[in-house]
Amino acid sequence: MDTIIAELMKIFPLLNVYLAAGIFMFARLLGFVRVAPVFNRKEMPGMVKLALVLLFTIVLTGAVKPDVSVIEESFVLSITLNFVVGAMIGYMAQLIVLAVDAGADMINMQMGLSSAMVLDPTLGSQVSILSKLFSLLGVLIFIQLGGIYWLLQAFMRSVEIFPLGATMLPLSQIVNMDYLIKMSSNILYMGLQIASPVLLATLGQDIILGVISKTAPQVNVFQLSFLFKPVLGAAIMVWIMPMLVNVISDYFLSYAKIF
Repeated sequence: MDTIIAELMKIFPLLNVYLAAGIFMFARLLGFVRVAPVFNRKEMPGMVKLALVLLFTIVLTGAVKPDVSVIEESFVLSITLNFVVGAMIGYMAQLIVLAVDAGADMINMQMGLSSAMVLDPTLGSQVSILSKLFSLLGVLIFIQLGGIYWLLQAFMRSVEIFPLGATMLPLSQIVNMDYLIKMSSNILYMGLQIASPVLLATLGQDIILGVISKTAPQVNVFQLSFLFKPVLGAAIMVWIMPMLVNVISDYFLSYAKIF
């Protein structure tokens, strides 16, 4: 068997290079798919993700024209670093989508629907109705705006910054820490911006019910709030949904340059 492999190396001198590059590319794509939005959805079976990673590995390895003929350090270290780089790219993209989930959690809590949980068979756990709705909405908008293309473009750029066979991680070139902190802080800011119409409407309702409670103490305001908040919140959401889609789209497009 060793003789056959040695003869193949003589006939195809680039075979060794592409095999090593394929292993590194597979590790980087594995970390990327594990964290990146759309690809990290738990609804997608693990075997489908592995098949997708393998397909991307075959296509992208030939596209990057690798040169990993000389590996000076540990082979395992190179694989680990490639996995970390892929996960870092996916994490930065995931921060953008998490802002929509943060807004959904705020609306869910303010409308008093925290206890309205449903069983998600794909996840095997209880999930909030609004959180699931906004999560799917954010993913659909991300795909519609070309988010998959942005992710793949960012992945190809990472190969230029951090070659497949490298063993030194240029963290300052891969991640701008100031930009990463800004993205992390914008999760709360953007979530509040998404949830602000419902928050303001329910706040106004609480003020009105508080006035009623002071003027007519015999009225059970506590039970009225349970009735009015979900109805008012749902009505506001239906009214602002087109504007909300535009806000989320503009937010995603504003961060397209990081890819």
